[in-house]
Formats: sequence, structure tokens, C-alpha cells
Amino acid sequence: MTIPHMSPYQAPSREEPDALRQRYRSERERRVRPDGAAQYQAPEAGFGYYAADPYAGETAEREPLHDTVDVAVVGGGFGGILAGARMRQRGVESVRVVETGGDFGGTWYWNRYPGIHCDIESHVYLPMLDETGYVPEWKYAPGEEIRRHAVRIARKFDLYRDALFSTSVTSLTWDEASETWTVTTDRGDAFRATYVVTSTGTLSTPKLPGIPGIQDFKGHTFHTSRWDYAYTGGTPDGGMTGLADKRVGVVGTGATGIQAIPMLAEDAAHVYVFQRTPSTVDVRANRRTTARDVGADREGWAHERRENYLRIVSGEPADQDLVADRWTESAGLLEKLLPSFRRQDDREAFEAAYEAADAAKMNELRARVEQTVTDPDTAEKLKPWYRYACKRPTFSDQYYQAFNRANVTLVDTADTHGIERVTATGVVVGDTTYDLDCLIFATGFSVGTSGVLSGKLPVHGRGGTQLLHAWARQGPRTLHGFTSNGFPNLIQMGSLQNASSVNFTHILDEQAVHAAALVAAAEAAGALVEPSRETEDAWLAVLAKGAPDHEWFHAECTPGYYNLEGRGRPNGPTAYPHGAHAFHRLLEQWREDSLHDILQPRTPALER
Repeated sequence: MTIPHMSPYQAPSREEPDALRQRYRSERERRVRPDGAAQYQAPEAGFGYYAADPYAGETAEREPLHDTVDVAVVGGGFGGILAGARMRQRGVESVRVVETGGDFGGTWYWNRYPGIHCDIESHVYLPMLDETGYVPEWKYAPGEEIRRHAVRIARKFDLYRDALFSTSVTSLTWDEASETWTVTTDRGDAFRATYVVTSTGTLSTPKLPGIPGIQDFKGHTFHTSRWDYAYTGGTPDGGMTGLADKRVGVVGTGATGIQAIPMLAEDAAHVYVFQRTPSTVDVRANRRTTARDVGADREGWAHERRENYLRIVSGEPADQDLVADRWTESAGLLEKLLPSFRRQDDREAFEAAYEAADAAKMNELRARVEQTVTDPDTAEKLKPWYRYACKRPTFSDQYYQAFNRANVTLVDTADTHGIERVTATGVVVGDTTYDLDCLIFATGFSVGTSGVLSGKLPVHGRGGTQLLHAWARQGPRTLHGFTSNGFPNLIQMGSLQNASSVNFTHILDEQAVHAAALVAAAEAAGALVEPSRETEDAWLAVLAKGAPDHEWFHAECTPGYYNLEGRGRPNGPTAYPHGAHAFHRLLEQWREDSLHDILQPRTPALER
């Protein structure tokens, strides 16, 4: 029994399995809070300024729109951009993207904090490289390179022509008489669209910790996704001269904090890092790359590389590993996050091998802390004591080194279950008050909570039925995660009832291809896109039949967004059980064989 693609460094286990499990349980209990996910709050009401757009400048006035378009795309991140681009490739000319931010880019528009990089190799993360002829400059691209590529795609496919920026969609309502959607926005628009594609993102809504007294802090404060360079000075590359005499506190040590903290350490007078749970921080080994390095002299090179990566991280066999990084080395340990690596005859033997491989990897990561951080007490606090798939893996070649600087202090908050309170002048943990000039929240986003699924974007279908009300009793009902009965010509992109992967832009691109195929088929047939209840039932049965039993694993994990802050991650028909690579092949075959099964006739008088 083997776990494929594990790190070549297999550190010997330092503790027996029972002792290690007990250590993991005790470390979990130090951090679990009774309020669970309720410990966070949205940036609304008095905290609305945390979500304000610092990049758009003054919003230009315009008249509300009351026209008609073929396709309305809600969201201008990579999902919305790719949906628009793939529609253009299918010959759809009238495409309007509506985006809350001041430009295309989504998470890469909002996140411009110092040190920002992608931790998926840029040659597989950046979509449409073959189509645009672009070759990334770095193995792991900085945020600005990624944002520029989003703009590059939007320009190539002329998406700026009808785009609405600094505009939020407030409702989607199906009009039976015209068989179109009415799209309303916060700027008075009420236009019609034959089709609506929603791609409102999984990393779009900042979340803040509900720390008592947070509103009392008199110093400067902001969320990392709305970095205030007017205060700090500098750019994402550093040079934050405004912090030279400032005491800066950072709340959060996930993927964002791992990247921003080393940059802050270089420029601030002193940095206090408030940590509840340390992340795993593996080697990044970023470097500049050339076209020759990645075989970009061959037609279709990016598609080949991206498919190879997806196969490996989905548990499928591959002749070679083209990317060869820490994600692919440790791909087998993603089994508890992604429905893959599960075709095992002897589950008990598999779990034993999996746990041993997990322990070896975590020992390797803890050893890296010891080898890098000079202060033993600080090193001990930075060691991750949980299983690999409990928290999002992170990667850095500067993070641990930052704690060897005299101007960086790690404040462990595990025993107080987080920061206890904020005062007018600082942060209180235990018996100590840390006086601060600036408090930065690297606390992430409400993951997976799009406008539609949160209820902030109400969707009314046939008969005025609201989507979330229709799903209230039996849960979400879709075909392949895209379409639902009673909501014709509505196509949802995201991670619901389909398949996901660590390289989410690849997922989004495949979804965009599928969305464009649905629209093209409906246009050719003069039909509506709407699955039957029976078709939904059949898809839900597919999801339920192979749903993995991972609830026990996540119930034992340290609290985080993977397990609803310690509440667990319930089993259920939420994702395709055989992995993203297999799901994409399933969609491709379905488009060839069965797409027309969900095309419903239009009212004859309305056929165009």
C-alpha cells in the first residue's frame, strides 16, 4: 500500500502513532472556541470601511442601464473573465461583466499586499497562456503579474466594451413573459439578459475577527485585501517607509500572513505576530523562468502542463511530473481534502499507510522550523501539530527567517483561544498589553460564500421562487453544479456539486468552457437551458454513491476554515467523488452525448 508522490525526504517518526495522535488532540483543544465560525464578522455596518475599494479612485457617474444583453456575467475575477472569453470564442458578442471592484482581476485586484505571490506554479495557474502567447516570468508569479494577465485576457477578448465596474448586482429575477433575466444593481441598473452566469468567487468577502473592543482601537487598521499604501508607503515589492517608526501588529498566520510578515519585518520598527495556530510552511524555491524551462516553444505547452499537474494532484497516473514542486510531491496527502486517491480495496491498510506518510511529512516540516529559527521557544510555538490536510499548506523561503530578527515578536494566543481584547492603544493577550500604532488583519475571507449562496444576491426563478428557499428543505439541487430546475438559463460557477482542485483557475476555465457550450447549444436550438428534477436526482445520486467518509478526519483537526472552525466537515453529496480530472472528462462526454437533454423549448412567440 503506497501513497503516491510523497516528499523524497522521509523523516523518521519521532513519536509513536498513539502519542502523536494525543499530541494533536491536545493542541486542537487549546485552540477550539465554543463560538466556532461565529468568532468572525463581516465588514459591514460600522466595519464597512474594511471592504472599501482603495484602488478605484473616485467612481465615475453614469446613467443607469435598461438595455438587453445576451449574457450577463456576475463577477470579474478569473471565473467571470474566462466565462466571457469562452463565450466570445463561441461567437457570443453581447457579453456584459458586472464587477464590484474597479477593474478585472477578482482576488488579484483586491489583494495587493506586500510579498503577494501565487503558490501554484504560474505556468499552470495562469489560464489561457496558449491563447494569449504569454509565458510567466517566475515559477510562482507575484500578484501584479497575475493581475496584469487577467487584464490581458479581458482585453484580448474585448470584455471591457460592455463591462460595469464599481457595480454590484443586487438581484436576479426571471421574467416569464420575455424569458429573460432582469439584472438589478446598486447603481440603478435594471437590464435584461437572456443568460446569466454567476462567478462571484470564493475569496471575495473579507472576514474580521469579532474581538471585543476592536472598534475602540485608535491607531491605523486595515485588512490585507485592502492594503493601505497611503499609510505604509511602498509597493507590493516593499519599501514601506511609512512604517519605519511604527509598531505593527498582524493578526493571522495563514497564506497571506506568511507572505506579508517578512516584508513588514524589513520595513517596520517592530512587528508583533499574533498567532493562534501555526501554518505548515514548506519550501517555495521561487525563481525566474524562461520559455525553454517550461517547453513553451511547443504548441499547446500550457495545456499539456496544466493537465499533467491536475492528473497528479487528482490521484491519476502520469508518466512524468512536469511541475515537480512540493504540491505534487505531497499530492497523496490531499486525499482528505479532495475526493481522489480513494480507489483502495483495503481501506484499513490505506489509512495506516496514509497516517505514516502524514507523520513523516509533518516531522519534516517541524524539523524545518528547528533548523531555521534560532530561538528554541519561538521555534516550538511555530511548529504545526496536526495532520497535513487539516490546514491549507503554505510555502515560503523568508517566513521563518523573519523570526530571527530582533524587531519581530511572535505572540502565541493558543491558550487564550485568540486575542482577548483590543484597547484604544493595542492588543491584550493574557496578562500582556502590546501597544501598537497599526493593526493589520490577515484573517482571510469567508471561503465559498458567494453572493448567491450567502443570500446577499437573491435569485428568483420561475413563479418567483427564490433559489435558497427552494434549496432550504433538501439542500442544493443542481446538474453538475451548474444548472437547476426552475431557474432557466442560469449557470453557476464555483465549487458546489462539481469538482475542485488546488489549482482553482483550471477548474474555473473548464467551467467556463462548459458554460459557453451550454449557451451555444441553447442558441443553436432556440431553447432554454434547464435540467429536469429527474436529471438533478440522478446527479445527486452519483454524488452520494461515492461520497467519501472524511467527517471523522476533519472532526479531529485543529480549527480552521476547512472544518468550520472545529465544528467538523460533514459528509454529503457536495462534490464529484472521483476527482477533478475525471469530472472534466465526464463533462466532455456529456456535452457530446446528452447536452440536448436539458434544452427546453422556448415559448414559440419568443423564439429569436
